[in-house]
Amino acid sequence: MALPKIDVPIYEAILPSNNQVVKFRPFLVKEQKLLLMSAQATETKEIIESIKQVLKNCIITELDIDTLPVFDLEFLFLNLRARSVNEIVDIKYRCNNQIKGPDNEEPKTCNGFVEYKIDVLQIHPEFAEGHTNKIQISDNLGLVLKYPTFEMMRKIESKTEDEAIYDLLIQCIEYIYDSDNLYYTKDTERQELLEFIDNLQQKHLEEIKKFFDTMPKVKKDLDFKCPKCGMEDKIFIEGVQNFFE
Repeated sequence: MALPKIDVPIYEAILPSNNQVVKFRPFLVKEQKLLLMSAQATETKEIIESIKQVLKNCIITELDIDTLPVFDLEFLFLNLRARSVNEIVDIKYRCNNQIKGPDNEEPKTCNGFVEYKIDVLQIHPEFAEGHTNKIQISDNLGLVLKYPTFEMMRKIESKTEDEAIYDLLIQCIEYIYDSDNLYYTKDTERQELLEFIDNLQQKHLEEIKKFFDTMPKVKKDLDFKCPKCGMEDKIFIEGVQNFFE
């Protein structure tokens, strides 16, 4: 006689980038094993690949995980983790305040710590004021940017800093436009794109930088007060790896 099927609940989350409703099931023992193994990994890319695989297993809505912006993927994982394990994540933050010793001794790190209980379902990536993906270069010329994905980030890991900046920018330009046409980067030679970027003014690069600086992030702002030394500070927890436990 066959064993009975185990029913699992279905949940929904709304993608920050485009408000698409995504349906998913909680992860099961087989996915939990995958996450436990990847939690011991030393390479960030191993953790990310495990998270992506778990999402692919659990998402019911037809969705291409590899094309999701970083913040969408992180947001989905937080919701999946909350529905599968617990909405509350326990996080410890250690105080790095340097305390002067007596008689001109070398300062010592405080090492006091504060524990936080964070409801991950209350974390919603939001667009900063003034955020736009459209960069106007002149009256008739501009470009439209798209958000970086983890696949884009993986491709630039081994690059030098200068190469990585250029490569990421090329990958994130969706198209260039003028008064007559749209020029999609997927149909344009890399060298031609490099020449286009080299001819931008500094003010245009600053606008592009602002796009990356103001795009949504999985982030939680916290008030910190060390119970050991009394130091007060504003801190933030950012990135899905910090909510991985």
